[in-house]
Amino acid sequence: MDRKLKYKTFFTVLSRWVFFGSLIGIVVGSFTAFLLETNDFLGEVREESGWLIFFLPLGGIVLGYIYMNFGKVFLNNTLHDTAELNNLVIEGVHGKKKVLLRIGPIVYLGTFITILFGGSTGREGAAIQMGGSVAQAVNMFFRKNKSDTKILLMSGISAGFGAAFGAPITGAVFGMEMAALGKMKFEALVPCLVASFIGHYITTSALGVEHVEFIIQTLPETSLVTFAKVILAAVIFSLLSISYCQLRHGIQNLSKKIFKKNHMKRAFVGGVIIVVLTLIAGSQDYNGRGLEMLEQSFKEDVPPFAFLAKLLFTAITLGTGFVGGEVIPLFFMGATLGNTLHDFMDLPISFLAALGMIAAFSAGTNTPIAAFLLAMEMFDGKGAEYFFVACLVSFIFSGHHGLWPSQKIYQPKSSLYNIANGDTIEQVEKKKKSRD
Repeated sequence: MDRKLKYKTFFTVLSRWVFFGSLIGIVVGSFTAFLLETNDFLGEVREESGWLIFFLPLGGIVLGYIYMNFGKVFLNNTLHDTAELNNLVIEGVHGKKKVLLRIGPIVYLGTFITILFGGSTGREGAAIQMGGSVAQAVNMFFRKNKSDTKILLMSGISAGFGAAFGAPITGAVFGMEMAALGKMKFEALVPCLVASFIGHYITTSALGVEHVEFIIQTLPETSLVTFAKVILAAVIFSLLSISYCQLRHGIQNLSKKIFKKNHMKRAFVGGVIIVVLTLIAGSQDYNGRGLEMLEQSFKEDVPPFAFLAKLLFTAITLGTGFVGGEVIPLFFMGATLGNTLHDFMDLPISFLAALGMIAAFSAGTNTPIAAFLLAMEMFDGKGAEYFFVACLVSFIFSGHHGLWPSQKIYQPKSSLYNIANGDTIEQVEKKKKSRD
């Protein structure tokens, strides 16, 4: 091919991906700003009106009705279910299923219901799924091929994450790293980067959304002893992540089996259980996102078993069919566990809370690179060497568990694991049970 023609082709492709990334970033950033502002408003309403928690079971019935009647459709002889949430987006990236256009509006409504009535959940799930929905709409309008469709979906994920957390660099990498372990599709770098930065800009600069800031007050002295403590803490945080993932998926599978996929009954019973647990706890600190205690964990002591309470509340909420993200609950669990470990490890409280947030995120999402970048963006680059080690250790020690069963394992984390390349986390779990 002539050199001039090569350059012309290169810049044509580059311009195309910049255009698509920008388009997805603008739309997803706008929708994410609406999501964040609405979630904040609904969260404040619930906190001021504690009695709303008693309507959570009824909210579960409404949510279940929406998913059972509007969340399923057959396309190409395949059942597509929006209740699969982030797993559906991941399977869309792998080309196994089609992301439905309706997934965005439905998951937004479901998240608002869950937040208003006190379910324990986050918000990034809705942003990511709206990103997938918007990317699918762009794909259908411009009629892109299968390979380009995967890249557009990754761009939607990047835009949603970057906008939801105010972390555009992390968002760009997260979109490429989320779908699979051991493989990143660098062909998607340009649209993911553009979509994440544009989405972040639209959400913050253009529409004025402010993100919560977490500050590390003090860093520990650099020494071998400190690194040893960080490694030990990262292992503990990885076990926390495993415990949550296993409990959450266990509750989901059991509730589906008991109620024979009747989403209304599942969510109603889950809502009743959350109401009972809230009354037992004597407070609503573990309902909603729990941002107040999450921020407190960086400054002063929190209840020593707060991380276990949040783990239980979130696993039941999402395991019984309510909707929302899992990253902020993971942040809460990791930070409050780090707060508890402060007395035993003799490390600064804000440092351990931050380490717990990031390490639990790395282990749960299986995205160590994105987790490290998130730490750099959230904490202004402080403690880079500690976060780098913690992300890798928690990622390795968490094994092949994770928030999303559809994540494909292109390369096992270690040769010690007898796992076939191309298996998903769900398939690995099934093989374990069959051997047992």
